[in-house]
Amino acid sequence: MILPKERDRRFVTVRRGGTLTDDDHRLLALWAADCAEHVLGLFVAERPDDARPGEAIEAARAWARGERKMMETRAVGGHAMGAARDLGGASRFAAYAAGQAAVVAHVAAHELGAAAYAIKAVRADRGEGAGRAECRWQRERLPAPIRELVLDDQRLRNDICWSVFED
Repeated sequence: MILPKERDRRFVTVRRGGTLTDDDHRLLALWAADCAEHVLGLFVAERPDDARPGEAIEAARAWARGERKMMETRAVGGHAMGAARDLGGASRFAAYAAGQAAVVAHVAAHELGAAAYAIKAVRADRGEGAGRAECRWQRERLPAPIRELVLDDQRLRNDICWSVFED
């Protein structure tokens, strides 16, 4: 489980009673897509003919551009996670990262799921040190408007995200 028991209102859009702006929601989706894309090759190496995780990453970006509806994007994310079901290790985690990136359109707090699964994929493939480097890579790509929000979220949810955000 990567979501907290109580929803953080900072990840709920303004129109639903939270404080998250649409612009920041889109930035979260784009950052999550970048995190997932960075490890997508670990899935593709195992299943080169399965396009679902790549489609989920593109769907997240298309949603952020206003070109896809939220429910459609969420469904594509679910299909990407379905691609992981019979896999293990790095390829499984990479597919989950892609799926999590797409479902950010539905629940913004899944942004951390995409990042955490991407780190888990790298750890499974290349070890702890590479996982720490992946975390740094992700943090370097955080857009300024959402940087502190995501870093605080990492501190708050690190325990339920397999402690992947520790330096």
